Amino acid sequence: MLDPATIRNFSIISHVDHGKSTLSDRILELTEAVDPRLMREQYLDSMDIERERGITIKAQNVRVQWKGHVLHLIDTPGHVDFGYEVSRSLAACEGAVLLVDASQGIQAQTLATSYQALEHDLEIVAALNKIDLPAADPDRYAAEIEQVLGIPARDILHISAKTGDGVAALLDAVVGRVPPPTGDREAPLRTLIFDSSYDQYRGVVSSVRVFDGTLRATARLRYMQAGSVHDVEEIGVRSPSASPVTELGPGEVGYLIAGIKDLSEARSGETVTEAAHPAAQALAGYRDPKPMVFCGLYPIDGDELPELREALERLRLNDSSFTFEPESSGALGFGFRCGFLGLLHMEIVRERLEREFDLSLIATAPSVAYTAVLTEGGERRFDNPSEMPEASAVDHVDEPMLKATLIVPSEYIGTVMDLCQSRRGELDRMEYISPERMELVYRIPLAEVVVDFFDQLKSRTKGYASLDYEPDGYQTANLVKVDLLINHVPVDAFSTIVHKSQADSYGRRMTEKLRELIPRQLFDVPIQAAVGGRIIARETVKAKRKDVLAKCYGGDITRKRKLLERQKEGKKKMKAIGRVEVPQEAFISALRLED
Repeated sequence: MLDPATIRNFSIISHVDHGKSTLSDRILELTEAVDPRLMREQYLDSMDIERERGITIKAQNVRVQWKGHVLHLIDTPGHVDFGYEVSRSLAACEGAVLLVDASQGIQAQTLATSYQALEHDLEIVAALNKIDLPAADPDRYAAEIEQVLGIPARDILHISAKTGDGVAALLDAVVGRVPPPTGDREAPLRTLIFDSSYDQYRGVVSSVRVFDGTLRATARLRYMQAGSVHDVEEIGVRSPSASPVTELGPGEVGYLIAGIKDLSEARSGETVTEAAHPAAQALAGYRDPKPMVFCGLYPIDGDELPELREALERLRLNDSSFTFEPESSGALGFGFRCGFLGLLHMEIVRERLEREFDLSLIATAPSVAYTAVLTEGGERRFDNPSEMPEASAVDHVDEPMLKATLIVPSEYIGTVMDLCQSRRGELDRMEYISPERMELVYRIPLAEVVVDFFDQLKSRTKGYASLDYEPDGYQTANLVKVDLLINHVPVDAFSTIVHKSQADSYGRRMTEKLRELIPRQLFDVPIQAAVGGRIIARETVKAKRKDVLAKCYGGDITRKRKLLERQKEGKKKMKAIGRVEVPQEAFISALRLED
């Protein structure tokens, strides 16, 4: 068992793409944890999709040796959608390496994760990465970090994770500055689960950090929140390949397998203690992540519904942060209503379903969860436009708000403020963090952010602005439901909820797009957008005409007129009973309206 004085637990936090995974690679090389022949880039990112996109999605941990000390490194995601993974990793650490790109400086996500680390009372070791880049200006950004976060510029290390320059000094700083873990070896066992994944052969594999007592490979464990009891099958450490050990003492980080088949029994934030001598009090867990963005997922082939259900259940074992429940749509058939933490999370889940389970899916337009306050009292939450109560029964509708922090170069302030105001944002505060860059804080409706806000922000600032957001309660808004009617029949898959001021432009855009996508019939097809009983936009798909006069060579005009009259009657009848089948491609294209 290790002496706690020689242990250092730390995580690497930063904005997305500032070099966390590359730094983890260099640390693995420098500490000789990985055979040089087996080394590859993004070594700790195990999913194909992480390696392709160059982002970390799941937090990973590894144990390395450095100058007589044992370091437990936890690599965390940087993208705003996976912030809950970061908070879980920080709960298992005493220190954090704050990585800032020396050519870009502090970004919005850097501030958010730094404040999280300070909330957990962690020791922060700041480092400017990518000093090998020609555009790097470490002294300027060190002064910026000192001004914004109060970390003295002289204590900030200059490193290059790519070349390995300065990484040894960083590890020395971690050993010197991060405090060793405290914990009572004689106290009853208290172990925190900070991440779980699912292995189809061994069940749930939990990443754990021991706070008090000793976790032994022969123990019988009690999961305090789930209330279940399980025998340990294996405990071990990742260095970075998994190696079993007989016991883990206070401050040690490792993994635990106890033959659990259901991930809900070993949730992140769970406290594990011994069944025979349980601890009196559980460790502070953390808030469950709440889904913020919802969309319907439907199989293109209706027969694949059971496969989709099974795929969602299996994916949920690896990622407990998304939710799903069955729903049906008149246009798309049977499918599932899924909740996600954000748009990137939605995209990742959908891509994993298509790649890992070989499914073809249609996703409806993303929506958020609203609360309708009813006239006769009471409230009703809904995230699907088709569930919105009738306008006559609703007193008002509240929509979720975000507190968005944007860090923007000064020359783009005007265009960014224009973007936020066009999305119904209210400026909370603005301040300079350096002469060239400003921090803007806006209160903005979530519904305005989920579709293409981030893309617009990046394109308007040539990619230099950064965004971080957190939920900020609900606010009453003047919202209406826009229905789309094809040949006077509402199509539920195209219904959406928008602010009253934007209903007309949304209706016009959607009807124009559908006019191009719906194939011509033998009769005119009206496409209408309606709010309640009021039509706000209309387009018509003109009829194609069958040539009924082809067989008439000259002859009497009355015969031709008779044939045309009969065609006219037929069209009238067809229009009365005709149904328009909306092709699958039209759904896919129309639901990608915002592209």
